[in-house]
Amino acid sequence: MGIVKSKLIKKLANSYPNFLKKDLTKLTEIFFEEIKIALKLNKRVELRGFAIWSTKIQKERAARNPKTGELLQIPEKKYLHFKMTKELFNKINND
Repeated sequence: MGIVKSKLIKKLANSYPNFLKKDLTKLTEIFFEEIKIALKLNKRVELRGFAIWSTKIQKERAARNPKTGELLQIPEKKYLHFKMTKELFNKINND
């Protein structure tokens, strides 16, 4: 089961009935936007007890088009690296 942002906001609204739904929506927007900004600036994002996200760089490389066999140059690009904490790993594998 995946969770989408709207379901997350509903769960937060049910858990914290004193907060307005629009405030919880704004909070989640700010939270995810700050994560995006940090990753764009090549900073590491850590949520203790859950996971660590960081960006890595994949170097420029040569590749072939499988259809034509043409040699292509793939430019350097960033990719997202995700590492779960030991706590999350143990919870997933022991429960």
